[in-house]
Formats: sequence, structure tokens, C-alpha cells
Amino acid sequence: MSVLAQKLSGWFSGFSKPAGDVLPVRLGAMRRSATGSAPTRVLGFDQTLVWVTVALLAWGLVMVYSASIAMPENPRFANYTHTYFLTRHAIWLVISFVAALLAFQVPIATWEKAAPWLFVISLVLLAAVLMPVIGKKVYGARRWISLGPLSFQPSELVKFTIVLYAADYMVRKMDVKERFFRAVLPMGAAVAVVGVLLLAEPDMGAFMVIAIIAMGILFLGGVNARMFFLIVAVLLVAFSVMIATSEFRRERIFAYLDPWSEKNALAKGYQLTHSLIAIGRGEIFGVGLGGSVEKLHWLPEAHTDFLLAVIGEEFGLVGVIVVIGLFLWLTRRLMHIGRQAIALDRVFAGLVSQGVGIWMGFQAFINMGVNLGALPTKGLTLPLMSYGGSAIIINLVALAVVLRIDFENRQLMHGGRV
Repeated sequence: MSVLAQKLSGWFSGFSKPAGDVLPVRLGAMRRSATGSAPTRVLGFDQTLVWVTVALLAWGLVMVYSASIAMPENPRFANYTHTYFLTRHAIWLVISFVAALLAFQVPIATWEKAAPWLFVISLVLLAAVLMPVIGKKVYGARRWISLGPLSFQPSELVKFTIVLYAADYMVRKMDVKERFFRAVLPMGAAVAVVGVLLLAEPDMGAFMVIAIIAMGILFLGGVNARMFFLIVAVLLVAFSVMIATSEFRRERIFAYLDPWSEKNALAKGYQLTHSLIAIGRGEIFGVGLGGSVEKLHWLPEAHTDFLLAVIGEEFGLVGVIVVIGLFLWLTRRLMHIGRQAIALDRVFAGLVSQGVGIWMGFQAFINMGVNLGALPTKGLTLPLMSYGGSAIIINLVALAVVLRIDFENRQLMHGGRV
């Protein structure tokens, strides 16, 4: 009888506590209460997020090979083999997986302490790329630093460090977030410095993504509506001035508005028209893997900025919808992990996760919009899928940090420490 009494006492002990002490916390498909009861199944991190990421990476590897296999037939790439871009992309994937595994081992508290210094380092690299001795010029833009047979793009690193820095900044400014000059102006100055360096390369697309990341984190961090709309207005004016004062950018806008005109079809609207032809040719189910015609020297940058157009041609509307669905789920999950962290009073971790969600979602949205003719042409790749080693390694490191946030969230929910 004494054993039965002890069991009954344990079962009903939770009812003696106040209702506020028992707070169910959703953890994936199961619920966890603060009473310490063991869940039916414990996962160390979000495995679905990992598999969605792997699916995007694997599909991207296949499409990079498909989009670039015929490039050696072009006199400009006559010295390349048919597997040149496939091999380099695969090498970057291996390096990126190793970097992501290492990043996952680092506690979020360490990332928070290092955030300002990482941002400063990325600014130094962004300035160094402008030096002719260090920076490599491609297609008139100086954006890369040569690392032997590989190249690194510092602007990709800045996208990650601005997430860390903005999240850390908002945590430090929580007590003055209602005061514009003390809360917003210093962050605006930091973004302005980044903008000046990026526009000197030039790389307006990266600057746009970085500005949206910073603005999004300021909003999620609690900046009031008046300040937020003031920031939006300042950014709109700034980007309008950039476009108005640059003949090259103005021509891109005009080409977007009328890509099929005789003047634009063979000039600034060339990529857009051939992207639309590729997607239109794919119809519902596509022409089949490897069957794209537009990638045969018609569509420039088919393996980078316009990879979605090749997907649309070879996999049709179905393939494009699947890609959009995967990125929607990825973005939603990143935002959910961030909300979960904030609910656990881990503001820095939550803002980092949501900042990565804004970054991935916004850049994918811009790239898809460009490929589908809904937005003017910009030099932004499709995250996790397009060819580009710097982007892949930074994207995977950022996702590894989010997985670490999710891992630490689950530890706290299970009554452990981080």
C-alpha cells in the first residue's frame, strides 16, 4: 500500500501548485510542462529543418550541374570542363558542412559576446575588397577576395554579422528603445557605413538585403511604430536617390517596365526576357531534367542569379511551386524558433533566429521575383541553391546557429541549462 500511496502522491502532486506554475510549452509535436514530466520523444534539434535544408542543397547541386554543363561550349569558358562548376560547388558544400558543424558547437552566449567584433571584422574585409591588390574585379564589380583556387565574397559575411550585431544592439538598447537618437541613430550609422562600402563595389542588392535585415530586427526588437515608419521612409528615399543618380540603375528599371521593346530586349532586358521564355517553355510539368534550351548560352548566369528559371523550364510550374513552398516553410520555421526563444526570455537568440528568417525569406523573395518578372533585375542569388561558395558557407553557418538556438531552447524546456 505504501508504494501505491507514493505513486498516487507523485501523480497528483502537480495539482497542489498554483496554475501559473504549470505552463505548457509547445515543443515540435509534443507538449512539455514545467512540472518536469518526461516527454514521449526528445529530439536534440529540429530534424525537419535539417532535412529541408539538405533537400534544397541537394536539389541546388543537381541544378547547378544542369545549368552549367554546356558552358564550356561558349568561347568565354572554353578552358573549363563540363563538371567545373559542379566540382567547385561540391567542394564548397563540404567546407560549408564542416563550418556548420563547428558553428553548432558554439554556445549562443559566445556569439552574443563576439557579435560587435565579428561585425567590425566583416567591415574591415568589406573595405579590403576595394583595394586593387586584394579585391578581384569581375564584370566591372570588385566584390571578391581570392583564396587560391576559390574566392570569398565579404558582403555575404556582412549579412550574417549584421544579424548578430543588430540583435546584440537591440538587447543593449532595450531601456532606451523609445528614444530615436539613442536607439536608432547609431544602428542607422552602422548600416550607412556598410552601404557606402557596398555601393563602392558596387553591390546594391546586398545593401538592400542588409538594410531590410537591420530594419526588421529593429522592429521585432520593440522600436515603436513612428520610428519604424520613419526608418522605412528614409530607406525609400535613399534607394530612390541611388536609382535616380545612376544611369545604369535607371536603365534597369526602364527595362523591367518594358523588357520586350526593341531597345531593351537585347540590352538591359535580355536576362529578364530569356528568364520568362524559360519559365514559359516549362509550362506545368517542365521539359525534364537536363532538357533546358535557355541554359545553352541564351540565359546569362543560369547557374547563379537565374537558377530558378532553369528549374521552371525543366520542372515546370510544379517545380517552382515546390521551391517556393520549401522556402516558405523554412522562413516560417526560423521565425517560430525565434518566437520560442523570446518566450523563454532569450531575446538575443530569438532576434538572431528571426533575423536569419528575414534574410533567407527576403533574399529568396527578391530572387524569385526577378526570375518571374515581378521585380527589376538584381544580382542576388537563390539561398542554398545557386552556385556561390561564399553564400553557401555563410547560409549554412547561419542555419547552424539557429539550430543551436533550437537545441538550447529544448534544453531549457527539459529543465536543463545552457
